[in-house]
Amino acid sequence: MNKSGKKGLLLKIILAFIFLAIIVGGISAWQVYKAIYRENTILQGKSSAYFYIHTGWKAEDVYNALYSKGYVKDKNIFEWLAEKKNYPNNVHPGKYRLKKQMSHNEIINLLRSGKQEPIDLLIENLHSLKNLASRAGKQLEADSSDIYDILKDTEYLKKYGFNTQNIISMFIANKYRFQWNTSAEQFFERMYQEYKKFWNDNRETKLKKIGLTHLQAITLASIIEMESKKRDEQPVVAGVYMNRLRKDMPLQADPTVIFANGDWSIRRVLKKHLEIDSPYNTYKYTGLPPGPICMPSIAAINAVLDYEKHEYIYFCAKEDFSGYHNFAACYAQHLANARRYQNALNRNNIN
Repeated sequence: MNKSGKKGLLLKIILAFIFLAIIVGGISAWQVYKAIYRENTILQGKSSAYFYIHTGWKAEDVYNALYSKGYVKDKNIFEWLAEKKNYPNNVHPGKYRLKKQMSHNEIINLLRSGKQEPIDLLIENLHSLKNLASRAGKQLEADSSDIYDILKDTEYLKKYGFNTQNIISMFIANKYRFQWNTSAEQFFERMYQEYKKFWNDNRETKLKKIGLTHLQAITLASIIEMESKKRDEQPVVAGVYMNRLRKDMPLQADPTVIFANGDWSIRRVLKKHLEIDSPYNTYKYTGLPPGPICMPSIAAINAVLDYEKHEYIYFCAKEDFSGYHNFAACYAQHLANARRYQNALNRNNIN
């Protein structure tokens, strides 16, 4: 082979290697591109999943949690990209929604942005501080025991003007939006701010007009909440209790006696239940009890603030078990109403 022929062959070989290198490089680049930008989330048939980053976690903790859940396909590429995007210095705790079509790049961008999914916490129909702490603890990062400890901490509550008997009055029944990574202290402070917001100028004016304090209004509302679930009837029930308070008569509210006995399964208050010596026994003691017996609805609080003015002093559940009540201005009529209801209880074997 002459000199020019050898040069031609060498050139072909070089070009072949270059071509091969381009192909290999292209394949590698395509693989890297797919690993970074194309769908790489493994959600096992789900369209989305929630991923939680706890307060205090480092990048390594986040990686391990993602891997343990099986949410990432290529660990090496993921961590390499995370480092390139400076994720270790941008770890934000919270609740994040991962979608099935997300790439590694999109996952990292989401987590480093701190754009977490909000928590809609519904606080209502609660009878105790333990119930309240449990409800919040199930949806927030804050542990229920930490929330409960605050609610039972006398010194902590004193700074906000509450005690362990009336602190539940600070929590206004409603739906609240939180970030998942909310601490027990942050939860309490947020609810205190919501309490102050609830008592706006309009409600404060009504409160002053009827001569009750915040605590008294909410305590009375809690009794009304347990007496009647009928929103259209609650202002009438509130009027009965306001009439009794003004006459310095015992409220004789069965729900307070049930609360004092610590048994919400009681359906019929009997003489033995009335014997309990408790400030919540409104058959024994006049005036309002020391604090709410449950967390009343906003409707029940408004029923107190806008109570119906009438002459009724008594009321008794209707014998048709509709949930409504018969009202009376005199004791004789009340006895007749009560007799009909008691006969209905006996016919239905309700003890």
